[in-house]
Amino acid sequence: MRVGSFVLAAQFPGQGQGEALHRAVRSAEVAEEAGLDTVWLAEHHFVPYGTCPSAVTLAALLLGRTRRIRVGTAVSVLPTVHPVALGEQAALLHVTSGGRFTLGLGRGGPWVDLEVFGSGLDAYEHGFPESLDLLVRWLREPSVAASGERFSFREVPVVPRPSESLTEAPGPEVVVACTSPASVRLAAERGLPMLLGMHVGDEEKAEMVALWRQCARAAGRPAEEVRGAAHVSAGVCQIADRRTEAVETLLKAMPGWLKQGLEAHVTVDGRKRSMRDPLAYTELLCGLHPVGTPRLCADRLAATSERTGITRFALLVEGSGDLAATEENLRRLGGEVLPQLR
Repeated sequence: MRVGSFVLAAQFPGQGQGEALHRAVRSAEVAEEAGLDTVWLAEHHFVPYGTCPSAVTLAALLLGRTRRIRVGTAVSVLPTVHPVALGEQAALLHVTSGGRFTLGLGRGGPWVDLEVFGSGLDAYEHGFPESLDLLVRWLREPSVAASGERFSFREVPVVPRPSESLTEAPGPEVVVACTSPASVRLAAERGLPMLLGMHVGDEEKAEMVALWRQCARAAGRPAEEVRGAAHVSAGVCQIADRRTEAVETLLKAMPGWLKQGLEAHVTVDGRKRSMRDPLAYTELLCGLHPVGTPRLCADRLAATSERTGITRFALLVEGSGDLAATEENLRRLGGEVLPQLR
């Protein structure tokens, strides 16, 4: 089992953007010190829900500041970028970090981002498979040409080639955020592991893993690849000496952040959107994930792994909104929870 932190660089009420980003960077450094396996970085535009607009850029900084821990994007939003440009960045980080970079990809939402970056709503609604396939080819082949609906260009060499890294890994790992049966099938047919959101519980995640395996086998993926797929489960983690104390910490801080962060999203086409109740959502997360004593947190992670077959976790540890509390949370996760799982 591999446990990592999930960093949103969340801007809580009363905080500045610089404070949120400083907490994100510092928490990643502490995650390595605490013995975690991975730091997963979120990406958002124009909203205080998350103040990091480029997960791959922040990943570059953190790869330079750390020596052991893996750094992944969770996720880079593919419809707002050119897949070759992102592929070049991913290859560069893979080669220069000694293979410590993971590229997580997602479709994002129908947000105003699509207007600002000029990709349009069609890139979100229909263009993700083409972009994904082009990006994966860029990371696997020595030269690439394209003749699709969105991208068409002559054959060009891949520089730098991920395979030129002085590691055994032929290229950066690619994972795909999945929130629907269609996205599960998309990932499975390409043999790409899934990143599953923190809003769903073990039963739904187990169903998505089962569907992934079924679709992967139907697509002719190798049996070893299907068995060894290392999916990632996102969640929330807050550790305290008593469960009530851990829950109280999150209930005090997270609803305010969720309210201002989620309300700030603007749709590109004016479509109506429903927003989760911030308090009820926080309570849901506290019930689904490792929130409580170290023993409870270890048991919850082990139970999720047993029920779903998932072996990797990306845990939001900044739910208190406070840097000192986030650092303590990380150190307790590494020092009191992980030893019980290993």
